[in-house]
Amino acid sequence: MGVQEKSRDEFAVDSSSIEKAEVESGSDRPATPGIDPEAEKRLVRKLDLVLLPLFTAIYCCNFIDRTSIGNARVAGLEKDLGMHGTQLNIALTIFYICYLLSDIPSNLLLKHYGSTWLAFLVIGFGVVSLASAFLRNFTGLIISRIFLGLTEGGTLSALLYIVSRYYRRQEYVFRVGIFFGIAPSVSGAFGGLLASGLLRVPDFGSVHSWRKIFLIEGLITTVFGLVLLFFVPEDPSKSKLLSPEERALAVARIDADRFVKTDGKTEKTTWKLVWRSFNIMTISCTVCFVIINMSFQGLSLFLPSVINTLGNYSVVEVQLRTVPPYIAGAVWAVANAYISSRIRIRFLPLLVSTLLAVIGYSITVATRNPHARYAACFLNIMAGAIVGPMLVIWGTDNAAPDTMRAVVTGAIPGIGAIGSVMAVWTYIYTDAPDYRRGNLGNLATTSTMAVLIVLTALYIKWENAKRERGERDHRLAGKTDEEITNLGYRHPRFRYQI
Repeated sequence: MGVQEKSRDEFAVDSSSIEKAEVESGSDRPATPGIDPEAEKRLVRKLDLVLLPLFTAIYCCNFIDRTSIGNARVAGLEKDLGMHGTQLNIALTIFYICYLLSDIPSNLLLKHYGSTWLAFLVIGFGVVSLASAFLRNFTGLIISRIFLGLTEGGTLSALLYIVSRYYRRQEYVFRVGIFFGIAPSVSGAFGGLLASGLLRVPDFGSVHSWRKIFLIEGLITTVFGLVLLFFVPEDPSKSKLLSPEERALAVARIDADRFVKTDGKTEKTTWKLVWRSFNIMTISCTVCFVIINMSFQGLSLFLPSVINTLGNYSVVEVQLRTVPPYIAGAVWAVANAYISSRIRIRFLPLLVSTLLAVIGYSITVATRNPHARYAACFLNIMAGAIVGPMLVIWGTDNAAPDTMRAVVTGAIPGIGAIGSVMAVWTYIYTDAPDYRRGNLGNLATTSTMAVLIVLTALYIKWENAKRERGERDHRLAGKTDEEITNLGYRHPRFRYQI
């Protein structure tokens, strides 16, 4: 879309002046001559009021439907389906394998077909969750987990990609921190409350105990997905959420964040760009995501079971005791996302939160005191609530051009689902009540992650210094305009976000 002239509206943007804007040395914040700061503030406020609650609600549904099997297990799922031994672990493993396989392809489909793809994903996992209320055996559970993994796999990466199309790099961290950091914690807390409430509701014919959890949660998600078909936000250049002037401003301000201007257009998807997405930064964030997923997803899935070993509680009491750790996680996630956006540093909040997990797992390994072990659950949930989102933010912050952003936002949480597969086998029934092997494994991996975060920060500092000295300028020699555009993060003027 063309940019409107200033005389016509206060949202106007002078595209020629933006074309000349230079990225500040060593900073995320670009010079933005020609953009009315007041108009920009109003636009960002409007985006925040619409997109953040919407995306938080979508990911809440995603996370609740994914982890409700943990609540269902405590309510008798395994007994009713005639399951035994590690069959539940097998079902969860199959789910995460399908989740992993669908993530990147789903995001590339989103880039091609638009945001309606996100609505279909939500409808898909809502219907699967609803149908899970009528399972009769282990085979049915396996089939439901396959389809749940395929539909849920692309949801988070789709949300991350869409947010990156609306917000500047420096705005991105706090916004993603809100919906990605809050949603799992709120979902974990709300899921426990909802499950405890549903277990007290009279049965619906053959739908009883754990079946009510799947039925009601799946129904809510399905209806929400159908509504999304009409309200899901499209790309900012054609979003019905915005007026023509606001669309021009939205495109121009994102363009101002780029060293090569594209007027909101995305480049052609090529295998070369897809392959180039897997650079040192992406690999480091993905490995760390595998590790934190092993901790956070494992604890999220089995937290009711873990708490059940800490005292003589009823089923409802177990569900209610899962709520406080998630509330603490939500507060910690928002606080760290805000601090990171203010200090413009990613690795420091990551490192501090990772050390919380190290302390938490040290406690679980060192003592059998139920109060201390319950306190450790708080530390581990708090760490997982922000470390995962911050890793995706860090990777996406340092990904360009657009195809690479689509791949990276899918790759980090998608391949990171390997950690979820590992998590399924960290808390097996034979290790109850201490789950010592799983806790020792998480202690070792979170300690390793702390070292990886420091090494990655040192690499970024080294690479940015080389670009400051002009030691990467040779990459522009003999390149066409299209090739320069597709350089993305390899462009000499691109600065990694530390």
